[in-house]
Amino acid sequence: MKTIAVIGAGTMGNGIAHVFAQNEYPVHLIDISETALEKGRATIDKNLDRMVAKSLITEEVKMATLNRITVFTDLQEGVTGVDLVVEAATENLEIKLDIFKNLDRLCGADTILATNTSSISVTQIAAVTQKPEKVIGMHFMNPVPIMKLVEIIRGYNTSDEVTQTILEMAEKLGKTPTEVNDYPGFVANRILMPMINEAIETLHHGVAGVLEIDTVMKLGMAHPMGPLQLADFIGLDVCLSILKVMYEGFKNPKYAPNPLLVNMVAAGKLGVKSGEGFYDYATSRKAEKLSKQFA
Repeated sequence: MKTIAVIGAGTMGNGIAHVFAQNEYPVHLIDISETALEKGRATIDKNLDRMVAKSLITEEVKMATLNRITVFTDLQEGVTGVDLVVEAATENLEIKLDIFKNLDRLCGADTILATNTSSISVTQIAAVTQKPEKVIGMHFMNPVPIMKLVEIIRGYNTSDEVTQTILEMAEKLGKTPTEVNDYPGFVANRILMPMINEAIETLHHGVAGVLEIDTVMKLGMAHPMGPLQLADFIGLDVCLSILKVMYEGFKNPKYAPNPLLVNMVAAGKLGVKSGEGFYDYATSRKAEKLSKQFA
């Protein structure tokens, strides 16, 4: 593995690009939006500055990392000559299928195609390509530069060689790869999302407020972040998308998104990214959102 392409310059994409570049891989960061690419590079720069301030890396390492990242708005240019593509686009099936159809057409026969999907079937994504044995799930955790886990999801046709290559690569990045099977939500979100959904259900039914629910889980269950704050951090739209995938995949009502979550997303209250979710980030106030407004 020499050159890596990352598709999507959002939260996950720029974090993945950061980690590969810091570990001395040349990275092609691809997005259709020049604004997104500029914002992505600015985020990487800021995160590297934090590491320099904490003496985790030197200024020289920071600059070398940034210099390894080249940005592209054209997919064909961005994936030409790369050994691995990591797709980190929006958690939307149709978008991902379209990307992989194009990757199948544009990439070389030996290029490994990985998806950072957090819930969608890797087998289904691989099925739109002519080389499903080269398709694998590589689910990084947010924030990517800090979190150690990478879920490695093997599709129905993923080869042993590709699986072993990606497991070893994740270790070279300083991550802990964990191989899981291809079911909706895999392991991380199959367990996490129902907990978040139940926390929203608890709020919706008036059992307790936002701060109280998060306090119980932080102090009572030793979680570093309460489920409602975590939902804001992930993005309420992302939580909703994952729950929908799991609900449709399992046909089990326990995965049905709570109406409060559905209405908050419809109202544009997406969490940290929009400045407001269960907490108000626009004014730096951890103020409880009134569930009645969206009930």
